Amino acid sequence: MAANSSSKLIFAPAGNKSNPQADQYTKGKLERGQLFPSPFTQFHTWFSAAQAAGVHQPETVCLSTAHLPSGRVSSRYVYLKELDEKGFVVYSNWGTSRKAADVASNPQAALAFWWHEQERQVRVEGPVERLSASESQSYYGLRALGSKIGAWASAQSTVLREDEGGREVLENRVKDVEKQFAGVKDIPVPEFWGGLRVLPEVVEFWQGRESRLHDRFRYTKDEEGEGSWKIERLSP
Repeated sequence: MAANSSSKLIFAPAGNKSNPQADQYTKGKLERGQLFPSPFTQFHTWFSAAQAAGVHQPETVCLSTAHLPSGRVSSRYVYLKELDEKGFVVYSNWGTSRKAADVASNPQAALAFWWHEQERQVRVEGPVERLSASESQSYYGLRALGSKIGAWASAQSTVLREDEGGREVLENRVKDVEKQFAGVKDIPVPEFWGGLRVLPEVVEFWQGRESRLHDRFRYTKDEEGEGSWKIERLSP
């Protein structure tokens, strides 16, 4: 027998509406003839359109990784900072974070973008590689001073014990790093921090449609053809 919906903390939410029916997606459609041969060009086109349309922080992306041998998956939101001819680049701590342990055991990742204002998603899957220190320095040099200091000070994802001071421990580390680099104009990127490039093997473009009959197209890398991609429409 089905559980009584009144016993559920959340049941069939639909934004702030009183009825349980989800919003319909009506802002666009996607046809095969609209797609570029390369997913990089297609993504750049969509990303530029999102920027032009005022999508809130279109660079926000969910990065998912999985640890082996457990297979446990973890996800977090980060910012896409670069797109080049090889792949999608994000920056983070690769020394102490959970994602660092994940990619050390399983150098694969997935990205998921959601652009609500345009009712679009993009999904990316593939192996990963670390950027060199010089490549990472190019972006690190653009960061705000406080963010540069924070990268050095935070042993990301390690526990800050309340009985040892909690956040105060972190703030004291920040003060120590500020003293360490006082007067230094170009603070170097930490060796444990930098860029991670996702090298796409699969990229999916998703356009919301009415009745959940969405338009989905998947690019799959063709291993036999240099730089070529197979494009297929998927059932919604």
